[in-house]
Amino acid sequence: MDGGQGSEPIEARLRRVLGLRSIVLVGLMGAGKSTVGRRLATRLGLLFKDADNEIEAAAGLTIPDIFAIYGEPSFRDGEERVITRLLRAGPLVLATGGGAYLRPATREHIRERGISVWLKADLDVLMRRVRKRGNRPLLQTEDPEATMRALMEVRHPVYAEADIVVMSRDVSQDRVVEDVMEALVSFLEPPPALAAQ
Repeated sequence: MDGGQGSEPIEARLRRVLGLRSIVLVGLMGAGKSTVGRRLATRLGLLFKDADNEIEAAAGLTIPDIFAIYGEPSFRDGEERVITRLLRAGPLVLATGGGAYLRPATREHIRERGISVWLKADLDVLMRRVRKRGNRPLLQTEDPEATMRALMEVRHPVYAEADIVVMSRDVSQDRVVEDVMEALVSFLEPPPALAAQ
């Protein structure tokens, strides 16, 4: 074995070391989880699922409607059930909603069946992206930027528990996908010195 380097394409190496585990993208709204996830899945020949879309399909309601009618706790219960079901069907690439990873039981399911990747982005990057879409229930406030800052304060320490952290920045999404793949290979493959022993 060549320690993972050489002629084997990164996609093939990653599929090999991933096995049956899924890649689970976590992070705040606007971090690029769905966009990066879709492209990553295509590169790896894996199924892509967006947990929010799956929740909407299961409930027959939009996420803002679920929040309005049933409240956040009920939404989080449904979210946990959907994520657990999707992870059982792996390997796949799964984009989760911004609050999903905060729930300890959901984190545990992800740990058991996947590799978590925190797409971390700076406040200005997140705000630029989320302003393009008005369907963010948690940002329907007087001061969305202050709300996002407060979410960062609460959620970043929990996201930091993810297996891997990759910066989602203002570069092409394909560059971020490359960063994610390189980080995954580094995380999953033993260093060449250990592989040679």
